[in-house]
Amino acid sequence: MIKPILSKLVSASVLCAIAMSSQVAQADAIDDIKKSGVLKVAVKADYKPYGFRDPSGAIIGIEPELAKDVADRLGVKVEYVPVVSSNRMQFLEQGKVDLMIATMTDKPDRRKVVSIVDPNYYSSGTNILAPAKYGFKKWEDLKGKPVCGIQGAFYNKKTGKEYGAQIVAFKGTAEAYAALKGGNCVAFVYDDSAIVAKTKDPAWEGYEMPLKTIDDAPWGLAVKLGETKFHELMSDQIKSWHKSGRILELEKKWGVENTPFALKMHEEYK
Repeated sequence: MIKPILSKLVSASVLCAIAMSSQVAQADAIDDIKKSGVLKVAVKADYKPYGFRDPSGAIIGIEPELAKDVADRLGVKVEYVPVVSSNRMQFLEQGKVDLMIATMTDKPDRRKVVSIVDPNYYSSGTNILAPAKYGFKKWEDLKGKPVCGIQGAFYNKKTGKEYGAQIVAFKGTAEAYAALKGGNCVAFVYDDSAIVAKTKDPAWEGYEMPLKTIDDAPWGLAVKLGETKFHELMSDQIKSWHKSGRILELEKKWGVENTPFALKMHEEYK
């Protein structure tokens, strides 16, 4: 009887040691970032004005500036890692990035994959960009028609299932916008925050956002699961952004009308 008992004790000790070492490794995320001198952040590079490339190829926009705020707080440089909707959580899971600020809607199932930080930092809803010539008035007008979408975007399912649109999914927005202009789709279903910016772009004259926005939903930035210390730091950072009006400031800087969510959060935290 002694050997089985010893075996169980050794196994328990090993499991405990593994758990403790895992917790230490996860708790050291901030220290690791400081030691490397670089904060790697997953951002969009095709979603103006939240994250896009300037003529030189550099990634700029609202979310890259927020990422730079975090790097400045940690006293390190920032490295922007471009992602799309279909791979952004995987990049964080796999340790390719330390932080993700990439226009991701906060959904319960996503909280099982990455550690989404409260409070939310932003919010948007779903709408379409379409040529005004089609005269769309309601979501049901899309029934049976080809509508461009982005792979991995949650609103594709609703637009297709509830309103009968035929979703043509693309990896990134550049391909979707090109398909829309090329006549392969009658509309592009996307976040209203990005569509509003497009309708103000002279290159998109004749296009409109004709429908009522649906599914207004908060965006969540995230760290890797288990990184409690980093999670808490980012929670404090988000509260600071809301309190100071930093997000309102960035919306104005990048040509976005101050959103109801950003205004509400500023009032709540100031």
